Amino acid sequence: MKSVLAAVLCVFMLGAASGDAKASEQFPPNSIKIIVPFPAGGTTDILARFVAQYLGEKLGVTTIVENRAGASGTIGSETVAKSPNDGSVLLLTATHHVINPSLYVKLPYDTQKDFSPIAVVASAPNALVVNKDFPAKSVADLIAMAKKEPGKLSFGSAGIGGANHLSGELFKQMAGVDIVHVPYKGAAPAMNDLIGGHIPIMFDTLPTVLPAAAAGTIRVLAVTSKERAASLPNAPTLDESGVKGFEATAWFGLYMPAANGNAAHTKLVAAMKEILAAAQTREKFATQGVEPGKLTGADFTKFVDAEISKWSGVVKTAKVPQQ
Repeated sequence: MKSVLAAVLCVFMLGAASGDAKASEQFPPNSIKIIVPFPAGGTTDILARFVAQYLGEKLGVTTIVENRAGASGTIGSETVAKSPNDGSVLLLTATHHVINPSLYVKLPYDTQKDFSPIAVVASAPNALVVNKDFPAKSVADLIAMAKKEPGKLSFGSAGIGGANHLSGELFKQMAGVDIVHVPYKGAAPAMNDLIGGHIPIMFDTLPTVLPAAAAGTIRVLAVTSKERAASLPNAPTLDESGVKGFEATAWFGLYMPAANGNAAHTKLVAAMKEILAAAQTREKFATQGVEPGKLTGADFTKFVDAEISKWSGVVKTAKVPQQ
């Protein structure tokens, strides 16, 4: 009797596995939902709507964007982690995704095991900016000022644990300076205080920086990418400015639930490669001050692992409190 039961159970499990395989092979699904774990209107949301349009056109299916904001992106991410891995539910999120494992005591998912990275959708450097009347005219000047009077200067950010805050912490660590962090509830109020002279220094993404820089209300000392930004060709990189090896770009990635290399994942990686290489995509993304990503599939997975390790070190050294 036991052997019969075991045989029946084995057949059932094989059938279930076969069903899962067929589900992933029947790609594309009838529709695709891209979950954005932040409110509508931000850069992540705008990029997701571009991707939804292009992916829908390429695959011939209805593709929609759904915003599930909260808890630094973890609420929407959890939803995706627990969804079917047939390509019907995707996640488009920002750098928070690789920083959160260091900021939270416990997440409702495993960032490395519960997702299959598809592609870096876009990237944009942050910029080190100062108030227009700030005495330092270069990064070297700023470092000299900070070393002369440790703890006197401050820098603002959009909040504790965000990519802009940690760009500042990385700068402190690599430049060997003591600058006090002042967190704000968003990039806009921080930028307003920078322009008003209430804080002297800030790290922020180019889409926010460019209008103020063009108006002359702030000055850009450097960008945080390894290469100069096309939209700010005269601004040196921090690496060029003496902080050798510095790199802290804001980037946005597309993921799906853990797929173990199934057909849905393979086909989505191929589709995104073509979309991101298209001239139309580059032109559209340029309106947001970002560039299409170049990493997909296995290369993107390696990058995610490296970023988690990198930001974990920054968070620990900066002693950012866990939530």
